[in-house]
Amino acid sequence: MSADSSLTRNFCIIAHIDHGKSTLADRFIEKAQIASNRGGDQAQILDGMDIERERGITIKSQAVTIPYTAKDGKTYELNLVDTPGHVDFSYEVSRAISSCEGALLLIDAAQGVEAQTLANLYMAMEHDLSIIPVINKIDLASADIEACLHQIDHDLGLDSDLAVQVSAKTGLGVDALFEAIVEQIEPPTGNDSDPLRALIFDSHYDPYRGVIVHCRVFDGAMRVGSEIRFMHTDGVYKIEEVGIFQLDLIKTKELGAGDVGYVITGVKTISDVRVGDTITTVTKGAKNPLPGFKDVKPVVFSSIYPIDTNDYEELVNAMERLKLNDASLDYEKDSSAALGFGFRCGFLGMLHLEVVQERIEREFGLSIIFTSPSVKYNVHLKEGKVVEIDNPLEYPDPMRVDFAEEPYIQANIITPTTYVGPIISLCIEKRGVQTTMNYLDEKRVELVYEMPLAEVLFEFYDRLKSLSRGYASFDYEVIGYKRTDLVRLDILVNGEPVDALSQLVFRGNSQQRGRQVCERLKGEIPRQQYKIAIQAAIGGTIVSRETISAYRKDVTAKCYGGDISRKRKLLEKQKEGKKRMKMVGNVEIPQSAFLAVLKSDEAAK
Repeated sequence: MSADSSLTRNFCIIAHIDHGKSTLADRFIEKAQIASNRGGDQAQILDGMDIERERGITIKSQAVTIPYTAKDGKTYELNLVDTPGHVDFSYEVSRAISSCEGALLLIDAAQGVEAQTLANLYMAMEHDLSIIPVINKIDLASADIEACLHQIDHDLGLDSDLAVQVSAKTGLGVDALFEAIVEQIEPPTGNDSDPLRALIFDSHYDPYRGVIVHCRVFDGAMRVGSEIRFMHTDGVYKIEEVGIFQLDLIKTKELGAGDVGYVITGVKTISDVRVGDTITTVTKGAKNPLPGFKDVKPVVFSSIYPIDTNDYEELVNAMERLKLNDASLDYEKDSSAALGFGFRCGFLGMLHLEVVQERIEREFGLSIIFTSPSVKYNVHLKEGKVVEIDNPLEYPDPMRVDFAEEPYIQANIITPTTYVGPIISLCIEKRGVQTTMNYLDEKRVELVYEMPLAEVLFEFYDRLKSLSRGYASFDYEVIGYKRTDLVRLDILVNGEPVDALSQLVFRGNSQQRGRQVCERLKGEIPRQQYKIAIQAAIGGTIVSRETISAYRKDVTAKCYGGDISRKRKLLEKQKEGKKRMKMVGNVEIPQSAFLAVLKSDEAAK
């Protein structure tokens, strides 16, 4: 570890999705020649999860310490945090930013400034970070460097003379970027002799060593053997090991002020470690904790159940482990008549929901099912009370409801002018109201819409991308609640309501949504010896219906010729039997039916 904090630089890479953050991190690691202990030449070295590799996205921010010898002959220690770009993981970005002094703001030379670029820039400015604009992908034939420099000046308000031009793919310009980091980013302030204050910005679980805490030391030093206290949970532990991240965990003697690293204290209980907590020493500890992270509020809610009810205990364990590594996941216990015991979870968006689902299935080997996603509504009752509802089953009797409010978002869409028409039509279809329309230059427009969050959950992002051939970018923030006409849509199979398929929907869309669900269930539920009615209902009113026709067993096959009345008698007997069977028959709904209801229209087709 560098004893001199003036030789340390802490920085993160922030950008819109697919602007090359992880590829640039690969080049840094390659230049420092620390990749040899992580198995060869694979790309996206810091993206450790299978899902990250398959989807080509970063989900977890990752830290790595890079030694660099500058032109002045001094060896610097650069602590890099690679961050996600997708709007659902902006919480990971905020945690990375608060442990750094500087940020590299990456801009794609072909795409220019996009919606998430602006959102991440504002977040970095709030934390007073030194920002270095970096134009990436300059090796592309479609790169327009002049336009990017113009956007850095006009759209971002940064000095384009300080912009560094690189190609993360080929490594061109990376040395100049290293020098810019050393020159432009401030070294960390803080003194090793002050009382210890270290911020926990992440953690992960090791089955042999317990919880491994990722932290940034602001003041003081952490040494093996000293006793530390977590200020939020008040837990006291003895340090067993400290070290830095160089793809693997590299043990060191201590972590000083300004260092980013890990600490192992033998914590076995996952709930004892809180992201955003401050670590200090037991004796002569700090009086005040560091400002943590603002609590993130989930916007999408869904229930999760194990397909095999015997796996419930394993699901409890999986949720605890995930919560440790993903502080933005919220959950509480839940149960359903159709699916048994499970959890009601809060997510930051639909991609977050999908990633959690995949991580549970892969990392813990569990087969699980999610119910239809919903948002949180404020329901005003006639007696003057206001109740918050995210689960359709908790929706009160419509006779008691005065009115309901749903969350609205401000959606920022940046698109080439060619696609403005179809995108405006899409936003209007999703009940959006345009607030502003800015022409950023001759080729690009920024559209700002206010629209219900519930409308964005289902297939909005996919359709936006397909309408704009992938060129439009989208970023949103929740701005508050507005009045809406809300109804509960119940799905009945053979006259019995299926609680896991109930949804809260806008009245204007209820019939269309009901028809959609009924059609999808018809394709999934197997035929029986009797007719099965699938109905969508609002209260006592049926708004849509599909019928699964019965199998017809040929009961007259053994009658060769003879009187027709003999055949009639057998058919009548069969009819009676089917009626009786329908009275006692319970329809088994396969798991694939629940999944089919959640799919977008394109996926279902």
